[in-house]
Amino acid sequence: VQLQASGGGLVQAGGSLRLSCVASGGISSLNRLGWYRETPGKQRELVAAITTYGNTVYGNSMTGRFTISRGNRKNTVDLQMNSLEPEDTAVYFCNYNPDHTGRGRNYWGQGTQVTVSS
Repeated sequence: VQLQASGGGLVQAGGSLRLSCVASGGISSLNRLGWYRETPGKQRELVAAITTYGNTVYGNSMTGRFTISRGNRKNTVDLQMNSLEPEDTAVYFCNYNPDHTGRGRNYWGQGTQVTVSS
């Protein structure tokens, strides 16, 4: 399994960014794709995830600001992040789970930096 992420970068507070990820290499037909983020000294936390069925889950403080969706290409996921805050600064990791419930093995992308300046 390979996860190729794109997007991220530097943005001012209140701005928007879009992250995209493509999963390839033996992808399950019923799966979960999503994003997690990590900052120094803190555990990696869920940002948002979406199943093949279109069911979504969001981490705390993301609801209403972030929107996850399946991309037009198969096995792609997009994360639209609006109203970004300095607290959103982190390394964001694309995540693939071959079980749509999230109970299978997790696969991770290489991480992309998001920096929000105040």
